[in-house]
Amino acid sequence: MIKIMFVCHGNICRSPMAEFVMKDLTVKAGVDAYIASAATSTEEIGNPVHRGTKKKLLEVGILTDGKYAVQLTRADYNKYDYIIGMDSVNIRRILQIVGEDKDGKVFKLLSFDDSEKDIADPWYTGNFDETYDDVLRGCTALLRKITEE
Repeated sequence: MIKIMFVCHGNICRSPMAEFVMKDLTVKAGVDAYIASAATSTEEIGNPVHRGTKKKLLEVGILTDGKYAVQLTRADYNKYDYIIGMDSVNIRRILQIVGEDKDGKVFKLLSFDDSEKDIADPWYTGNFDETYDDVLRGCTALLRKITEE
């Protein structure tokens, strides 16, 4: 079983979007996976998925029921095969939380699609469609990598 943790600043927009998109993709592909998401900050802990993320995912038939923001912990490093940030700032904060990436588990999502582009935060942009397109692109590339291993 592959274990994946997606991480963004608050765990209400981008990382839960990636969590639920990846869950949908792995189920459809028949890949045995445990997928979760977390925040680098404490600002949104306990809050549900942002209404814009819920709305966008509902448009494509994906539900986010039962998800509430949690914070990444140092212990998560040993629990997951991949810890995936949405942008460069997330990567820096992930490393501050988990310490050294001695096993090479920390990645930026779009790096799986050979891009160093950050996934824009729709909390600021308001563009959940663009964020979804980039998340889907990154998750699809990650799924391809996982199934080729």
